[in-house]
Amino acid sequence: MGTTGMNGTAPAALIGWDDFLRVELRVGQIVQAEVFAQARKPAYLLHVDFGAELGVKKSSAQITHHYQPQDLIGRQVVAVVNFPKKQIGPIQSECLVTGFHDENGHVALCVPDRAVPLGTRLL
Repeated sequence: MGTTGMNGTAPAALIGWDDFLRVELRVGQIVQAEVFAQARKPAYLLHVDFGAELGVKKSSAQITHHYQPQDLIGRQVVAVVNFPKKQIGPIQSECLVTGFHDENGHVALCVPDRAVPLGTRLL
């Protein structure tokens, strides 16, 4: 029997460098955040600026426990920008803002610990 991680799941299968490079994780800055009233679970509609190359993308994020919309403006986040668009209620989500579940299952954002240029790719 294998070991399990801290969240009770088995470690993921090993991947190669090329697999990692297929996922585009980029830094963006939240420029607008509002309550996403049409979402089935409590969520915010975020507008995230990834710089001149990628522009502003929308995302639905279930981060309502730890954050208020006004406190998110100006924060840098890490997001996957190369998923296909996904219809979530009346909006199309264009990126996936990343985070971690805390001990109670609430999402804490994955953020750089220093400001970096918008659109910078995670390496």
